[in-house]
Amino acid sequence: MLKWAFVFLIISIIAAVFGFGGVAAGAADIAQILFVVFLIGFFVLLLLGLTVYKKVT
Repeated sequence: MLKWAFVFLIISIIAAVFGFGGVAAGAADIAQILFVVFLIGFFVLLLLGLTVYKKVT
């Protein structure tokens, strides 16, 4: 579960570079939205990985 959390973190960082860095000017709004979505996914999976996953195994 924590592996997926870090995958989401990496994807959100890449989306932030494209969205806030001005690299992809035409798709900046989409990249910014994806940044927020993947950052929320990172925190959710991190929380689940630290709490629920330990109780299951």
